[in-house]
Amino acid sequence: MKVWAIANQKGGVGKTTTTVSIAGLLSLKGSKTLMVDLDPHGSLTAYFGYNPDKVELGVYALFQDKNVPMSSLIQPTEFDNLALLPSSLALATVDRQVGAQEGMGLVIARALNSVREEFDHILIDCPPMLGVAMVNALAACTHLIIPVQTEFLALQGLERMVRTLTMIMKARNETLPYTIVPTMFDKRTKASVQSLEFLQAQYRSRLSGALIPVDTQFRDASRAGVPLPLKAPRSRGSTAYEILVEELLNPVTMGQSAVA
Repeated sequence: MKVWAIANQKGGVGKTTTTVSIAGLLSLKGSKTLMVDLDPHGSLTAYFGYNPDKVELGVYALFQDKNVPMSSLIQPTEFDNLALLPSSLALATVDRQVGAQEGMGLVIARALNSVREEFDHILIDCPPMLGVAMVNALAACTHLIIPVQTEFLALQGLERMVRTLTMIMKARNETLPYTIVPTMFDKRTKASVQSLEFLQAQYRSRLSGALIPVDTQFRDASRAGVPLPLKAPRSRGSTAYEILVEELLNPVTMGQSAVA
């Protein structure tokens, strides 16, 4: 079982879009995939038709009762091979309620281990701030995916994320592989081009060759509640994420291709 966390300490960089798109592509490959929504805003949860305001048993329950069975929390989607562990607004209270309790950083890791025989891949959509939820995601994952909007302010979020990752790796006493994914790339704008050049100069060995473009079909797919690779497999966005998934499944191909 592979556990991939999608995180960045900045909002609006494409974390949920990345999670959904990767999940859709994995499902097409026949991989049984669980999506975990660790963001209190519940964008991933809402994408698949669940209302975060009305979710009674979701990921929040794991922080309230470590013995709650995962099978009672996982929800189906209408798509083959895709399941969801939904979020709720209550997740926003986790830091205040249990942040100081010992062992709360491993809640998700323990819970996911209990379903390791049921899924091939688990994707964790993280909140844009450092707290109990993100610490849990980084402790549980085997690979970190960092979407970064090709815009200068977003690069600051990347730097914070890398510092956080360094801290977590020291605590784990082991390295955690990570991939930086340029998102919302528009080759017509100077900001996008210069931001990409910065990423290539500073993070080349960690940078994906997949440039996720600005593509209005992402919005259309979100409105329909369908992962873009399932709705429009030949779209520019789907093609870009195919490159990313190929890199993740076959790390030797990292950075060898690009979509502009």
